Amino acid sequence: MKQIMTLDVNGETHELIVEKDATLRDVLRDQVGLIGPKRGCDSGGCGCCTVHIDGKAVYSCLCYALSYDGAKILTADGLSSGASLHPIQQAFIDAGAVQCGYCTCGMMMSAKQLLDECPHPDEEQIRHGLSGNLCRCTGYTKIVEAIKLASERLAG
Repeated sequence: MKQIMTLDVNGETHELIVEKDATLRDVLRDQVGLIGPKRGCDSGGCGCCTVHIDGKAVYSCLCYALSYDGAKILTADGLSSGASLHPIQQAFIDAGAVQCGYCTCGMMMSAKQLLDECPHPDEEQIRHGLSGNLCRCTGYTKIVEAIKLASERLAG
């Protein structure tokens, strides 16, 4: 059975017809056309599908889309402003924190949550903030460096 719902995704309103058991990740990818939330483990263990729902980082693979009718969703696709990258995105590039790129969008969304709550995190706080995200390529060192760099740039 399908239902109509509305989502505000990255500042744009989308009216969607959604299956009752569709995950938010699948709706964002398949119906809205975004590529940020990736399909990984389907169990909330890898973090590559992380998005913000009403300002809070969540695993979109664990969310039934219909539960979030009317919600404001932010994905990594919506971090940038026009041609300008968000400081977190630019820091990931500048610090070399992107290898295969599969985990990157989820990492950036978790980093945004961390920096929103703790603008000047130390390394332990950064590693704790990323604890729900897995990276199989980088060893996390460059990712931690990227978040430190983003923190500095966001502070001005």
